Amino acid sequence: MIDFDLVVRGGTIVTGIDTMRADLGIRGGRIAAIAEKIEGRVTLDADGLLVLPGGVDSHCHIEQLRAGGGSDEETWESGSRSCFAGGTTSVITFSTQFKGGGILEPLAEYRKRAGRAMVDYSFHQIITDPTDDVVWKEIPEVVSEGIRSLKVFLTYDAMHLDDRQYLRVLAAARRNGAFVTVHCENYEAIRWRTEALLADGKTAPKYHSWSRPRMIEREATQRAIALAELVDQPIQVFHVSCAEVAEEIARAQARGLKVWGETCPQYLALTAVDMDRPGFEGAKFMCSPAPRDAADHAGVWDMVRRGVLDVVSSDHSGFCYEGTRGKRVNGADASFRDIPNGIPGLATRLPILFSEGVAAGRIDINQFVRLIATTPAKLFGLYPQKGSIAVGADADLVLWDATRQVTLSNGLLQQAIDYTPYEGMRVTGWPVATLRRGEVVMRDGRVQAEPGSGRFLPRGPYEAAKPRCVLPDGFDASRFA
Repeated sequence: MIDFDLVVRGGTIVTGIDTMRADLGIRGGRIAAIAEKIEGRVTLDADGLLVLPGGVDSHCHIEQLRAGGGSDEETWESGSRSCFAGGTTSVITFSTQFKGGGILEPLAEYRKRAGRAMVDYSFHQIITDPTDDVVWKEIPEVVSEGIRSLKVFLTYDAMHLDDRQYLRVLAAARRNGAFVTVHCENYEAIRWRTEALLADGKTAPKYHSWSRPRMIEREATQRAIALAELVDQPIQVFHVSCAEVAEEIARAQARGLKVWGETCPQYLALTAVDMDRPGFEGAKFMCSPAPRDAADHAGVWDMVRRGVLDVVSSDHSGFCYEGTRGKRVNGADASFRDIPNGIPGLATRLPILFSEGVAAGRIDINQFVRLIATTPAKLFGLYPQKGSIAVGADADLVLWDATRQVTLSNGLLQQAIDYTPYEGMRVTGWPVATLRRGEVVMRDGRVQAEPGSGRFLPRGPYEAAKPRCVLPDGFDASRFA
């Protein structure tokens, strides 16, 4: 008899393409066998449950360093607990660059902090100041260490890149075989509109959405795609909020460009009306791009079904509601411009998408798995180690009760953030147990992993990050710029 460390018995295994009732044999942290019946000394009963790949959250902010010193309130320990509570086993977070400085020193500090992680993790490297040293020396070094994706912002004072700077990052990525992710909103249009709103006395949280309407996101998306096409560099557009933005991505894909789109649960479950709650309450729902109207949810779901938007991340960027480090850092009477925007969502990503998607009949269970695990793993070079259930893959698994109904409350989520924008929402579908590399790290809501047991996931060259080798006039400007 083959000896296994653990046998997951009697569950219905779901991958991005298949659904089957079978047992799983786990040895050395990896899936060693999939068969109708496997014997083992230690078993985990999955009868009546779905066995899913552990979630891969390719866009979340955990203990990210801040320009003024310190870091986000969500620590690697609390963030890991929240991930496991919600069925996520791997994350890609952000090492930042501060304007006027390089990327290596903050990265060293961030890697030190990530040493407390319990989830497995990799990083996107944010580029805010693409100087010669950064693009010609530091980016190659970072990529060689297995950090193979760069993040750029086309808005925010502290992070905004103009078109020339964005082109420099695209060119550096192409030279080094890295992928680029983009926050698409028009910086100058937001500044112009914000100044006008404040001049008119419109300062409440609800005006956050007024400051950045759909066409501001759409224009930046079209521009980001066009410049990426000029350089012949693959990109993913982060957190798409509505169908008209996704249409820009669909047009690029129809032309054969390597452009992908991501959305988040907030664009399927929240609306701009949520920011119009009394007093400061609307600050709980502020994120960028802003949630749109209820009617926009149907358009986003359509783009998800079509595969135009093929990743659903959390974009967890939590700021506590109470206290002075989070939403109230500039006071409870601050204008929308001065309220940190970003919402928590590590533990709610899978339950909301399953409930609103699979249980509601909008998508099937296999597409659910692709959205939350398989496609992000492929898009960022973690597949086949992560993102699927196959012999040889890491035994990252979620035992999922597809019929369990739960009312969301912050106490269930095990995060450092003191609220959830989904408080009181009723969901169908809930994780019963989470396994990371064959170890049961969450069972019935109880997280049982040691800080520091997470592993860094270096990423080598992979298909999605490779250029098409189609350039205007055949001229590769990235060799010189």
